[in-house]
Amino acid sequence: MEQLPQSCDPPPGPPLPALLAGRYRLERVLGVGGMGVVYRARDLLHEQFGEPRSQVALKVLGEHLAPLQDAHLLLYSEFSLTRYLRHERVVRVFSFEVDTTGEVAFFTMELMSGMTLDQLLLNCPRGVPWQALRPIALGLLEALGYIHRQGVLHGDVKPGNVMLGADGVCLFDFGLAQALGPPLSGLPALSPQRFTAWTPAYAAPELLEGAPLSASSEVYGAACLLYDLALGGRAAQGAGPRPRLVPPRQLPRRCWPALRTALSVDPQRRTITADELQAAMQCEHSVVGRWFADRTR
Repeated sequence: MEQLPQSCDPPPGPPLPALLAGRYRLERVLGVGGMGVVYRARDLLHEQFGEPRSQVALKVLGEHLAPLQDAHLLLYSEFSLTRYLRHERVVRVFSFEVDTTGEVAFFTMELMSGMTLDQLLLNCPRGVPWQALRPIALGLLEALGYIHRQGVLHGDVKPGNVMLGADGVCLFDFGLAQALGPPLSGLPALSPQRFTAWTPAYAAPELLEGAPLSASSEVYGAACLLYDLALGGRAAQGAGPRPRLVPPRQLPRRCWPALRTALSVDPQRRTITADELQAAMQCEHSVVGRWFADRTR
């Protein structure tokens, strides 16, 4: 069986066939995470019919999950949940398939171009200017508000899971996502006791203490991300809240009260939704005024 060339820098573990399901030719690794590995691949069937954009991203389970008996169900759950979400700021998935020869389950999705926000953080150690930060903030919060309204929690909001391209930002990697109710609540899901993969730097304090994932904890993660972008670099090393919050100079002062509320360590004081934070970052006076009023009480 033909194997993936070593020049493609495959991740540790058993090598994959270079051709999956007789159709997808793996080219190189795009990313490796706790849940899975994403490859760039060519769809030879579409290529045969003259499709000029035949490249896709293809995700398989990581080496730690692949040996588990029910691991393919978790991969399908991620695919099905992501397919349910149809929004321009959420990655599009195409199909779930199984290579019967190699016994490899995988799904395909759009091949995104651009840079992830963790790369942007490295490139902007002094902070992202407001003119560039504003559309990033609005796009991320638009995506987060949308999935929350659909009854879905992303599970791992962090810079590495947000792509910035020519058309704006796109939220991806729903491997830790959870559905809050039907029709998706019957899908298999990872138990926190079985597999914990919060990214400590962007996990709300209550998550690190064992509390369940919530929309509020995701707003906290998004707020940490935006705070880091505005302040420049990584404002706090390791786990835990940002020390001594200060208004970032890149952020308009009228937006700060809402962002500071979203950064509250106490979830009882984090009284803001993704939609409300998005409106505040648009600097709408009616919404921002509410946060100034709450601040002075």
